[in-house]
Amino acid sequence: MTQDHARPEAADDSSAASAVPSRSSADGGGPVHALGTEWRRGDDGLLFREAARVILLDEDDRVLLIRGHDADQPDRSWWFTVGGGIDDGEDALSAAVREVREETGILLDPGQVLGPVFTRSAIFDFYAEHCRQDEILYLARVPASAFESVDRAGWTELELDVIDELRWWSLDDLDLVDLEVFPDRLVDLVRGLLPAWDGVTRHLGLARE
Repeated sequence: MTQDHARPEAADDSSAASAVPSRSSADGGGPVHALGTEWRRGDDGLLFREAARVILLDEDDRVLLIRGHDADQPDRSWWFTVGGGIDDGEDALSAAVREVREETGILLDPGQVLGPVFTRSAIFDFYAEHCRQDEILYLARVPASAFESVDRAGWTELELDVIDELRWWSLDDLDLVDLEVFPDRLVDLVRGLLPAWDGVTRHLGLARE
């Protein structure tokens, strides 16, 4: 994959990115709707959070993904990378390691996590709310045996409500899947990290999902 593939044209609206509030400009109120305390409502009405995600690859370059749905749109589901919101006072790497443990049961050593390999922002509707999420994406390799079955013990109430399954995907099979996959063009993005990440953090811009 060329570097241009890591900068999708649909996600380069810098003016739109500057029009939505950063975490520092959002109010620091308590829980908002059902989405949790890490979500804050900005001056423009958007719910906003910062998130850390991990592209988990096994020894065969398969990627571990989550399939979830929106409780307010139960007929729509999509595949996405492991990860979630960064808690107050938590750094992005710590959040990434914690989220992997909670969602998959995989215990990552922070030293085996590479990146950030990508950053991105997304605006989307979820739980009948209009949301923006700023994401930091890392890369880590684990043996396939590190994840063999789902353990829901560490899931939040929201995750229990909206997560449907987790599974390993080969990149060829994922390229043919009918459901939406996020980030957009994930297969190309992952292929661009193979056989090894080149050490460059690529900024994917703003996607409207």
